[in-house]
Amino acid sequence: MNCPFCEPDPERILWKDDNVYVVRDLYPVSASHSLIIPFRHFASIFEATAEELSSIARALSIRKSQLERSLAADGYNIGINEGPAAGQTIPHVHIHLIPRFERDVDDPRGGIRGVIPEKKTYPN
Repeated sequence: MNCPFCEPDPERILWKDDNVYVVRDLYPVSASHSLIIPFRHFASIFEATAEELSSIARALSIRKSQLERSLAADGYNIGINEGPAAGQTIPHVHIHLIPRFERDVDDPRGGIRGVIPEKKTYPN
């Protein structure tokens, strides 16, 4: 299998521990869009061990702290595309940390709900 996440380029790694590493997304949707990726190859977040989940949480916190020192983000989206129906194109679990900025879209309300545009806004 030719998985782009199984053999990361050490020069791209921003942070790592024994279970996960952090890199910038090669196709970012905002400045410093980052990925948290387990070293172990598995497709679903539901296959992660307790240790891997702990490392993912720690990586999210550490990467956010790094970004706070270098980027004036106003918010963040954190997301996982779980399965092809949810848009997963690489069958190696990875978590997106996407910095958001005031006025980067006209109406950010609904956030992650925007993956299904007609469901983004709550009924009145």
